[in-house]
Amino acid sequence: MRSKYRPDIDGLRAVAILSVLGFHASPSRLPGGLIGVDVFFVISGFLISTIILENLKRDSFSFVTFYGRRIRRIFPALLAVLVACFAVGWVVLLSDAYGQLGKQIAGAAGFTSNFILWKESGYFGAAAATMPLLHLWSLGIEEQFYLAWPPILWLAWRYRLNPLVVILAIGAISFALNIGIVQRDTVAAFYAPYTRAWELLAGALLAYITIEKPMPLAGFKPLRNAQSALGIALIAAGMLAITQDRTYPGWWALLPTVGAVLTISAGADAWLNRKVLSHRALVWIGLISYPIYLWHWPLLSFARIVENDTPSRGLRAAAIACSIVLAWLTYRLIETPLRFGTHGYAKVATLLISMTTVGALGLLCYMQGGFNFRFPKVVQDLTAFSYRFQEPYQDRSCFLQPDQDVSAFAACPSSPTQLGRRSIFLWGDSYAAHLYPGYKAVFGPDFNIIQRSASSCAPILGYLSANCRAINDHILDLIAAEKPYKVVLAASWNSYDWRNKLAPTIARIRKIGVRHIDLIGPVPQWTDKLPTLLYNSFRADPVHRVPTRMTSGLNTNIFELDPLMRQFADEMGINYISVMAILCDRDGCLTRLGDTSDSLLQWDSGHLTTQGSRYLVSRFPPD
Repeated sequence: MRSKYRPDIDGLRAVAILSVLGFHASPSRLPGGLIGVDVFFVISGFLISTIILENLKRDSFSFVTFYGRRIRRIFPALLAVLVACFAVGWVVLLSDAYGQLGKQIAGAAGFTSNFILWKESGYFGAAAATMPLLHLWSLGIEEQFYLAWPPILWLAWRYRLNPLVVILAIGAISFALNIGIVQRDTVAAFYAPYTRAWELLAGALLAYITIEKPMPLAGFKPLRNAQSALGIALIAAGMLAITQDRTYPGWWALLPTVGAVLTISAGADAWLNRKVLSHRALVWIGLISYPIYLWHWPLLSFARIVENDTPSRGLRAAAIACSIVLAWLTYRLIETPLRFGTHGYAKVATLLISMTTVGALGLLCYMQGGFNFRFPKVVQDLTAFSYRFQEPYQDRSCFLQPDQDVSAFAACPSSPTQLGRRSIFLWGDSYAAHLYPGYKAVFGPDFNIIQRSASSCAPILGYLSANCRAINDHILDLIAAEKPYKVVLAASWNSYDWRNKLAPTIARIRKIGVRHIDLIGPVPQWTDKLPTLLYNSFRADPVHRVPTRMTSGLNTNIFELDPLMRQFADEMGINYISVMAILCDRDGCLTRLGDTSDSLLQWDSGHLTTQGSRYLVSRFPPD
């Protein structure tokens, strides 16, 4: 016998999904809207634990029945979304992005999305907007809870352990891990199931209390009305107070979690629960909240991919409206027929086979590099690039990654070529490192080319992180020891406050005795990966041409930065090399030198390929 249906809980689901929609559609207007996921966690923990505990009390709990119901509840809508994303991605995504989508599909089918995203990306990074299945991290956590929690409760029941003690003990450990880990690794705290389990267990605690130990004064309506009002107020406070600048989840996650617990525990007869949360409109949204959640983010993400920028407000509103329509159709035509009715075991078997097939197809897509055979030959040649273009300068000894400290430079030879020749010393971040292949090819026959660079570490003394300061101090000492003929300074200048910080660096180099200093200006910056923009231009062109120069998709701020840096260099009395003057003209910025993958100038939104580096440096003035 199942627990009595509570429409107010569906209404609370509606509040949760609407807050998530608000955040994803317009983060600035509802900065804490993502806490709707925390509310979902509490609701899931409450409902699932109620089902398990009630069946254990009746000695009727069955793992087969429980997991069969979970499969029939979760799989139908999820399969529809995964297949739709795979189909849309086939048309609009280039090989690398489509391969990554395949990986996300495989992770979603295996309910490990949170682990995949944990290793690859933060939730709020720029790249997150173009990951169509980013939102499935929360479903992964819920499903991992569904796998672990029923056996734990069953064992506790069988060996006569008090479920309350088990819930409190595991919940306390999870909350402590959340507080401890979030201070040093917010991405891990956000995605790890063991730092999120306490939110689901808060719902489990409420389920146990509701079944075993009804609260005193539970029949006192004014108290329950106040309890519900406080719960909704805490959830609303979380939506407004929790921003990307907060250390989250951490202590801040208590706002939506406690708020949801208070709201549910107030009961269906509390005034807000009865009059507001049980309103027909909210209940309807709550009933389809799961497919809404599944559909809304892929629509927003693909809109961002197709537009190559943040979609307009109207397009985002249309995506949200479309997600609600698709959710209703999914609920009526797919979810309900498969979730209910006869032939339960056959449906479960079919859903398991289908999910396995979709997951395997996604994994194959990832392993095959995104099925590049989908494209015409010209597009295949232009998009058959990979991160191999990074290899000539990302050697992890002369160019350091963020996980390396200055000691890694010990493996980099201080004088890589012949002694007795003048040296050019290349110093900066990855936008200095990508010049190394060019300097090696063009100036290597006549100069020793020395590179010391580090990711996200501009050649600016006493600035940025402690690790970056140590790296730059070491580099300056090496310059003093090497006494090169020339020092070349390059970086992604638009990422740093260089105006008041770069002059002391130049002064220190001069004090060492280096007379020749080149300041390399900013390279063209694109709003997306250049190959993606080229493919979009190819699709939009009636005769399907890939442009050699392009204006669309350019970050115009770089054009304003270039003259400012030239003026700065003139004031400092150093040589300035304008990359924009070399690569850009009235027709746009150069994108490629031919029709092969090796002809691309840039492999992402800014970094040069090996060919691009050689081409650019060959246009630098000779010494």
